[in-house]
Amino acid sequence: MNSMAGLIFVAVGLCFDFLGCLGLVRLPDVYNRLQAATKCVTMGTCSILFGTFLIVGWSAPGIKALLCIVFLLLTAPVAAHAIARGAHRAGVKLWEGSVIDRYAQDQEGEA
Repeated sequence: MNSMAGLIFVAVGLCFDFLGCLGLVRLPDVYNRLQAATKCVTMGTCSILFGTFLIVGWSAPGIKALLCIVFLLLTAPVAAHAIARGAHRAGVKLWEGSVIDRYAQDQEGEA
């Protein structure tokens, strides 16, 4: 039962990773691509690691998979935010189809 649920989690994770990689190729600017990459890591890779944990159980590889999940959930969003903020401060323009730039509005309010 656990191995079947693990395989389902691995399959769902692979689908998320595939769609995230497709987003990296297809999306127009660095901010949209960064969003796709972050979703890919948090949803896809964590799902694959959780499926691995379900398959191998409470052994050494299973515990390492859980620790990797915790590490990814803590670091991926923070890293994505830091990269996006650095890109914005460096002057990387948004895609012309973008609707609003909240970070620029916040900067204007502080000045």
